[in-house]
Amino acid sequence: MLAISMTLFYFVVQTNAAPLPLKMVDMTHTVDENARHYPPFRDYELTVLLSNGTEEEGPWVQVDEHSSSTHAGTHMDSPSHFVPGGLNIDQIPIDQLIGPAAVIDVTERASLNPDTGATVTDLIHWENSTGQSLNGTIVLIRSGWGSKYRNLTAYAGTSEKDASKMVFPALEPEAAQWLVDNRKIKGIGSDTISFDKGTSLDLLCHRILLGHGIFGLENVANMELIPVYGATLHVMPMKIAKASGSPTRVVATFPDVIFSQPS
Repeated sequence: MLAISMTLFYFVVQTNAAPLPLKMVDMTHTVDENARHYPPFRDYELTVLLSNGTEEEGPWVQVDEHSSSTHAGTHMDSPSHFVPGGLNIDQIPIDQLIGPAAVIDVTERASLNPDTGATVTDLIHWENSTGQSLNGTIVLIRSGWGSKYRNLTAYAGTSEKDASKMVFPALEPEAAQWLVDNRKIKGIGSDTISFDKGTSLDLLCHRILLGHGIFGLENVANMELIPVYGATLHVMPMKIAKASGSPTRVVATFPDVIFSQPS
């Protein structure tokens, strides 16, 4: 706590000085044939329609088209994904798309048990160790699964396209319920295919959180590169009319100074 307090004090005394340089972290997996998604959603495909041109014929031109599920790779779930009449991607207020990141780290536990999930105790521990409230934050569940992204079997817990056989960590339903009952967060995110655990067949966390207007982020990359608190998330989904999901660019910014990482 002392290190955190000193860091905050440093920010305060610097208010009349030049702005601190910001570090930027891209928390988005590149969209390609490895874009992870729930089975049986459509795989990503890029088709080059036009690729020609020489100095004699004119300038080089390339034109492409792509096809994919809106719920593949790093993407956003809007409330309408699970809530009839819920907000679509293009209807989410823009002030909900920027907010402080609250990183709930379950990496150590997940390395021992891939069926683990972030609990109410983990959420309260984050508040106690940082001295911050989860109100107004975008909560990220960090399990360490982002490093497995290119290995589908390791990432999903199965090589089969069968959702009933998937195993990976995320959020416990009790924690989701606690958040809507006790805090007002902007969004939830995970470094896994879903912010519901892989073994969850009822996807209760989706129903609870999306049902309260909270957006979801899945397949978020590079969570280990940002501090547990102190970063601001900039969440940029494609503004697709009537869609329940969208490929999303997620960028974190934070002052380029050493942050204490509460344990």
